Amino acid sequence: MNKYPEDLLDFFEILQLLVREPSVVGAEDSFFRVCRRELEEVNVKVERHLGVLVAQGDEPDSLILSAHIDRHGLLCTGPNEFQYAAFIAANRGELTGDSVSEQMMATIADRFTGQRVQAHLPYTGTYQGQGVISSSYLCPKRNNLIFEIKGLEFLMPGAPVSFLDRLSVTDTHLSAQLDNVLSVALIIYLFRNGFKGTALLTAQEEAGRSWRYALSWFQRGDIMTSRLLVLDTSPYPTPEAAAEQQLVLRNKDATAGFDMGFTREITGLCDRLGIKYSFKDAWIDAQNADRPKPMSLGRTELGRLVAATGGAINGTTLQIPTTGYHTASETATIDSVRAALKLLSSYL
Repeated sequence: MNKYPEDLLDFFEILQLLVREPSVVGAEDSFFRVCRRELEEVNVKVERHLGVLVAQGDEPDSLILSAHIDRHGLLCTGPNEFQYAAFIAANRGELTGDSVSEQMMATIADRFTGQRVQAHLPYTGTYQGQGVISSSYLCPKRNNLIFEIKGLEFLMPGAPVSFLDRLSVTDTHLSAQLDNVLSVALIIYLFRNGFKGTALLTAQEEAGRSWRYALSWFQRGDIMTSRLLVLDTSPYPTPEAAAEQQLVLRNKDATAGFDMGFTREITGLCDRLGIKYSFKDAWIDAQNADRPKPMSLGRTELGRLVAATGGAINGTTLQIPTTGYHTASETATIDSVRAALKLLSSYL
């Protein structure tokens, strides 16, 4: 990786570290501690609240970034029975059936056979052992993916299991389980380079809960804003479709419309910096014109916050296009990562 410029090498170093740390939905405590350590090293104010880690620089109101820290993984639910952690029965109250993750569940059921996994203690993150997924299928009665794993038969219900994950970097692409550790790495990189605003690192977004934790923090401080920028990845079906843009924006999701003024600010920055972008809601609308069963616009953390507060909390989203969504080989172009770094660094 020495051929890359120093700023990109610094970012890869952060991302490589974070990718190795488990952060299964609902078992994010150990990852929160890793993030806290990295942020406190650059002398920013860091507070941990239920479901959210908040980092603030010297100008906390200038811009608020948000990124969820949870990643898809498994939870032991019975004797050698493991379920997709985001969709276990305890999380069903927050899921409405129209999230992108839920709609894609059936299509990814056969992707995991042969995938190496590792088990950890829920709170400490202490390593318990490795195994290999021997089978996986969609159970229509439980509406969840069910897995069997060779090597982890000793685990008791409640134990989280993460995909064995390492960052892979080529001349043009990087791959790992990028959703959404990629955005967390961007935020830590920004603070290392002098970002003075606020960042929220939230838990359980994949289970539809992160917005509640963020909302509680906003309410605690009686904070209203139209400058919340939510960072994430955005899935595309092919590398060609992903490569049509460097960054992905949105005007809205299935829940609410986003702040038009802040969205124009981000598009203006893209234009000034020569960054190629598209709007995901417009892309989905165009795709749905030829589909018998329309795709959902998805329900994002931001959309839920906008709807819950009647627009008192609003902003826009910034996403990096990827392929291989919700696998350990989700892939983004280095060109897109550099575009995100360039745009976000304009706020330093």
